[in-house]
Amino acid sequence: MKKILFIGNSHTYMNDMPELFRQMFEDAMGEPCEVFMLAYSGRSLKWHMEEEYFSERFNILHGGYDYCVIQEQAHPMPLEKDTVKYAGKIIELCMQVGTKPVIFETWARKKRPASQAAMNRRYREISQDQKVLLAPVGEVWEKAKYALKEIPDSDLYYTDGAHASAVGDYLIAMVLTKTITGKLPKAKFLRSFDFSFPDEKWTHVKENKEHEIVQIPAEIAGIIRECVEDI
Repeated sequence: MKKILFIGNSHTYMNDMPELFRQMFEDAMGEPCEVFMLAYSGRSLKWHMEEEYFSERFNILHGGYDYCVIQEQAHPMPLEKDTVKYAGKIIELCMQVGTKPVIFETWARKKRPASQAAMNRRYREISQDQKVLLAPVGEVWEKAKYALKEIPDSDLYYTDGAHASAVGDYLIAMVLTKTITGKLPKAKFLRSFDFSFPDEKWTHVKENKEHEIVQIPAEIAGIIRECVEDI
């Protein structure tokens, strides 16, 4: 049994992504996995480690997690020195108890693709300097976005141009699965989640979890799979 903690904000909790990851993990590994989440809308790692420090500390030190996925605020990005400082504090807590940190590299807004390079550099440097795993979501996202651009219903973005669609979260969960396990789910794994109603602010979500299950077309899933395979 693997236990994995997610720390982040709406880019983590959108469409119940940690649960989708859990299912992909189990499909890839053939062993059970439990996921836990500390994710709050619009919050930075600085907020997590100042305003919510005792919750983060307790969960990391006493939760018995195998991995901790660390996702920083993306739109806008905080000061780089703050990302380095507070990601470092989470990593320090993880190292005390043998939990493996995973840096979750985010993606640029749909209308600001040029900001992706700065995101990539920031998170790669943290991963290299701290000697921890990097889930290169943003890099795969950029690659897949162009590979999918001529295919209908393949937009990685939710309608707000910032958050992930069901297709985007399928990509995110697959990148995290590959980063943590070294494996991909089976090609027939075509399930994703869409917990939103057609509301730009997604202030209302589907209450019944069975209603959020969607199928990813095999062509789209195959292209995403190809983009993830080489990370």
